[in-house]
Amino acid sequence: MARPAGAQCCLRAFSSLRAVASTPAALADRQLQRGQQLAAQQQRRRRCDPTAAAAGGGPDNGAGVPPQERKAGSGKIGEASGDFFPEDERLQNWLFDEFAAVSRLFGFEQIDFPVLESAPLLALNLMARPAGAQCCLRAFSSLRAVASTPAALAGRQLQRGQQLAAQQQRRRRCEHIAAAAGGGPDNGAGVATQERKAGSGKIGDASGRGMVDINPPRGTRDFFPEDKRLQNWLFDEFAAVSRLFGFEQIDFPVLESEELYVRKAGEEITEQLYNFEDKGGRRVTLRPELTPSLARLALQKGKGLALPAKWFSIGQCWRYERATRGRRREHYQWNMDVIGVPGVEAEAELLSAIVTFFQRLGLSSADVGLKVSSRKVLQAVLQRYGVQEASFGPVCVVVDKMEKIPREKVVEELAALGVAAEAIEGILQALALRSVAELEEVLGGETPAVADLRRLFELAAAYGYADWLVFDASVVRGLAYYTGVVFEGFDRAGVLRAICGGGRYDRLLGTFGGEDQPCAGFGFGDAVVVELLKDKGLLPQLRHEVEDLVMPQEEGLRDAATSVAQRLRASGRRVDLVLEAKRMKWAFKQAERCGAARLVLVAPEEWSRGAVRVKDLASREEKDVPLDQL
Repeated sequence: MARPAGAQCCLRAFSSLRAVASTPAALADRQLQRGQQLAAQQQRRRRCDPTAAAAGGGPDNGAGVPPQERKAGSGKIGEASGDFFPEDERLQNWLFDEFAAVSRLFGFEQIDFPVLESAPLLALNLMARPAGAQCCLRAFSSLRAVASTPAALAGRQLQRGQQLAAQQQRRRRCEHIAAAAGGGPDNGAGVATQERKAGSGKIGDASGRGMVDINPPRGTRDFFPEDKRLQNWLFDEFAAVSRLFGFEQIDFPVLESEELYVRKAGEEITEQLYNFEDKGGRRVTLRPELTPSLARLALQKGKGLALPAKWFSIGQCWRYERATRGRRREHYQWNMDVIGVPGVEAEAELLSAIVTFFQRLGLSSADVGLKVSSRKVLQAVLQRYGVQEASFGPVCVVVDKMEKIPREKVVEELAALGVAAEAIEGILQALALRSVAELEEVLGGETPAVADLRRLFELAAAYGYADWLVFDASVVRGLAYYTGVVFEGFDRAGVLRAICGGGRYDRLLGTFGGEDQPCAGFGFGDAVVVELLKDKGLLPQLRHEVEDLVMPQEEGLRDAATSVAQRLRASGRRVDLVLEAKRMKWAFKQAERCGAARLVLVAPEEWSRGAVRVKDLASREEKDVPLDQL
């Protein structure tokens, strides 16, 4: 409490975990944070007073912080940090919904791109795009990728056009070879081998000019309109289930401090970070998961956080790993977390949310199961054999790989950690147990692990999802912060990797210098569940939704057509206005492509009578409709 004057401006650096201090003074400071923020606001208002300006004080910088209070790029809290508490996220969702609603009123389709792009793509001179890149792609992006949306969009426009051009070129080449020399067929992948190196992602340029790689970075995805419709549907289901259970949405920056994730040695995640040093010399990383960011937000609130807190988030995560089916280097993840509930009632509620989500998508307990165990099981076994507590985390990392590596390799890795042969055998026997009753015989009925699991299964029966649960003592989860009950969603057919996973993490906040709070949560990726729905034939068919296609029959009526489109949009209808001179044949094809219910034709004769020609594209009936009845 004897800090020098001027150090008070650093308070939020403690609470935000950007500079993690684990001293009692740091914890006490969090309680003062709110009051001091208000005092700082008053001080800024006085500083920005006209009398202050006359004395040489500069104006406010528009972010509510005068320039002298914040160095540009300093990275310290005091500038906009990009965190979104529930009240902030509600405002952001409202704003994004308005962006999307207006875009769709004008017949635009949503797209998205990776937040990480190749440097050459972002260096493109967009004013020098080649002819053919000017195709009219009416799309809007989600604002999640903000580095250079025009560059990414231009690249994707070129990608589609060049794929079509390459196909035509291949057809001509194959016809010529077959006619002249009996050449072989296409390679089956739709790409001639001489046009593209395996894995290069580059598309051959028919003109021979150099071409930047316009595919997304390896292991990442673009979302064209049809992909984005599916993603929006999935995210809406995530959010709907979360709100059914009374959870509030939060969000955080995709770029975080590296120290937030570099925890205990041996965790696979620490070797998969997209980490680098920024231009200010700070070690940062694209977030590989969401839970540490959530912990950081909880610590920002400190004792002002009303408990229990029930938060959910949907965000993009990045891990540099080998891409396989259902696993990419980026994925979107749905998290639900409960802060402040010490009992397994929190885990039971979270598992119920997962089951509810599966049921809404048409999946049953015959399709998906939830493996459940507790880290306290392994902890009790290690204590029985006298294994040091420091070995617990590394042993969990090895056990988490049991389904991926042979038993001999598990034994070898445990022995390398200094675990005795007798202890290894005891660990493997305990992890082979497949019922809570068997576990009780081994550990005793009063063991915390047995008591927690027995109660969890009782609650599952009360909720009505007991048939989804499978006790599996080998489930420990690979992340070091789990402390109690853990669980994993799995494909009962055994084709796909884990669908989701989570558990209790009561000591995570303490590792960041804060006061520990009981916490439980789960992470649910978007990639595996989409593969599962695809296998089960449960993916929805989602079309571009436009209600009216408005077209002038001749150029002299373009202004009239524009006013008709705006009249319809003002009434809430989604309208695609034809922006160029087009033939009727094209208009019908466009109406079919965008799923329009009506074609509204602004023709000279009808317009002279204050009406337009409306064709119902389902019944094929058409009639003149006065403007005031549209």
